[in-house]
Amino acid sequence: MARQVPAEAVFEALGQVKYPGYPSDIVTLGIVEAAEPIPTGGYAITLRQATEREEVIRELAEKVHQALTHDLGIAKVELRVHRVEAELGEKTGRVRLEGTKHIVAVGSGKGGVGKSTVAANLALALVSLGLSVGLLDADIYGPSVPMMFGVGEERPKSAGGQNFYPIEKYGVKMISIGFFLGEKAPVIWRGPMVMGAVRQFLKDTLWGSQDFLIVDLPPGTGDAQLTLAQQVSIDGVVIVTTPQDVALLDATRAVKMFRQVHCPILGVVENMTYFVCPDCGERDELFGHGGGERMAKEEGTRVLGRLPIYPEVREAGDAGKPIVIANPKHPASVAFIELARRVVEGVAD
Repeated sequence: MARQVPAEAVFEALGQVKYPGYPSDIVTLGIVEAAEPIPTGGYAITLRQATEREEVIRELAEKVHQALTHDLGIAKVELRVHRVEAELGEKTGRVRLEGTKHIVAVGSGKGGVGKSTVAANLALALVSLGLSVGLLDADIYGPSVPMMFGVGEERPKSAGGQNFYPIEKYGVKMISIGFFLGEKAPVIWRGPMVMGAVRQFLKDTLWGSQDFLIVDLPPGTGDAQLTLAQQVSIDGVVIVTTPQDVALLDATRAVKMFRQVHCPILGVVENMTYFVCPDCGERDELFGHGGGERMAKEEGTRVLGRLPIYPEVREAGDAGKPIVIANPKHPASVAFIELARRVVEGVAD
């Protein structure tokens, strides 16, 4: 019988294989599902299908064979490609995330409503209440967390095999695709690859013990939301919207989607509720009035908070120091801390 190469060595070798067209390796990106020894002394490698392009799959297969047979000396490599299909409302496989007491998702139906700003400041507000917090940036196509925390140049450290340590700053443990691809690199992925990344961020990040994991979801009702709902038990969803009708319509769709996949709605955050002129003090409701309240009432939930437009909030996020840290006594920070208290109460109900 041929000498059996340890699985750790196989994953280490696969960790040197770059996904075609990307600077990151296939282990980091969650492409490698399994590496199982076979009786001949070889290995069966299962890869998650990340593209429909046959030429990319062939190139990836060649790279895997090169890394394992030529570089590592494995006599036989069987390559299997697993096609992933998402099923709406699927509940199988949903478990509690080990070491994490509560998972709260922050979502929106529409982009540009300040969802990532709310997620980042909510995480920091929970820390200010004495809780331990993780922040998972599941917005694969538009990751904002690295910039908002000023850690865009940092890279997570490997813990051996498929596991890695989150980046930590201001008391929040974070993971984001932006740490692996760089802040300005475009993410041109099909659904299965997005699903694989969210899965890996959940299961392969060494979060340790924490009271809350806040998940910053992308806008809409797509692959990232379904993957999160199917993989782990979510204690509640916070829906972020602005008062304008088009945002409220999309937010309503998000509420209905999360309920369809059996995720409880904690409530609605109405962002950009109004703007106060710094010179004259006049209040201007730029995006309409009362929309969040109407939507919450129609959907049988509640308004968790109303957040006015403060230029300081945007400036703090752009500077890599969110407002809750930059100025804890600012009215916006006070509002975020009150939001955090209501979220804690909501998951305890």
